[in-house]
Amino acid sequence: MRRKRAAITSLLDSTLSHPIVTKNPQNPRTLVEEIYGLVRVYKDGHVERPHIVPRVMCTLPPELGVTSRDIVIDKFTNIWARFYVPKGHGKLPLLVYFHGGGFCVGSAAWSCYHEFLALLASKVGCVIMSVDYRLAPENPLPAAYEDGRKALMWVKQQALHESNTWWSKKCDFTNVFLAGDSAGANIAHNMTIRLCANRAHLNPLIFKGNILIQPFFGGESRTDSETFMVQPSGSALNLKASDTYWRLALPKGANRDHPWCNPCAKKSNMVEGKRYLPTMVCSSELDILKDRNMEFCGVVGTLGIEVDHVVYKGVGHAFQILDKSHLSQMRTQEMISHIKAFIIKRKNR
Repeated sequence: MRRKRAAITSLLDSTLSHPIVTKNPQNPRTLVEEIYGLVRVYKDGHVERPHIVPRVMCTLPPELGVTSRDIVIDKFTNIWARFYVPKGHGKLPLLVYFHGGGFCVGSAAWSCYHEFLALLASKVGCVIMSVDYRLAPENPLPAAYEDGRKALMWVKQQALHESNTWWSKKCDFTNVFLAGDSAGANIAHNMTIRLCANRAHLNPLIFKGNILIQPFFGGESRTDSETFMVQPSGSALNLKASDTYWRLALPKGANRDHPWCNPCAKKSNMVEGKRYLPTMVCSSELDILKDRNMEFCGVVGTLGIEVDHVVYKGVGHAFQILDKSHLSQMRTQEMISHIKAFIIKRKNR
């Protein structure tokens, strides 16, 4: 198992990612973009995503004490969600989670997310709704944001109709949190921006906070961590991969100072509605996004918004789902404890 995970991690090494125009003798299509092992984009619009990370069913070991099932949100756009419901009595906070993958890869069915979110639900004591959204480049931004909004509106309908389904009867809809890692954290952030503009339209849901894990932000000018932080073999993200993801995800003609990519480029974009949610930001010491995350926390803090910023030492991007080393497992347990403390602190306010 360890050898298999190492093979997956090595293929996720993005040092081989770069804009490319080439022809494969076995495939006459012209390849224009590639992140090695994850996504290939061809000139005619064809996209290939090798199945490097296994997709798994929603089964879990009974001893974990968590029930998981998949539910279709919108059959026309194929938006669905995987739910994780801990066993026990009483109502629990609802955590709406968006997976990472640079907006271009990833799934709520990926084994690494299934394992992490099942553990998170068990340890924190919350219901988790893991949203599977449309991917770029076939569906560039704002498609992922629209899917996020659609998922939240679907939850609103469940709460309004007081549905007594196997998962909703466990939810305390007055304690809802948005969360995600990498691109998923970017989605959670942009969902919050939209919420701030008009929170009333999602009543009776009451949102208590944001949990942003290594949020995927960028910009035209480089930060020190982007420029100087050398990524080891097996790193989940480097600068070339980051640039490729943004080229594929942003609308045509947009650059990396677009507010969807760089929320700090224009501070006014951060606070439309002037009521950004209290936020927890989880950064990694060896992540090229570290400086972007710190800048984001600084801007949020200067606006008078409550922000908890935790930096996990000695680990890199996506360590909690991709790195199974002893150090990463320790840091993952720390992260879960910090998330639990944030939810407990916020849910009664």
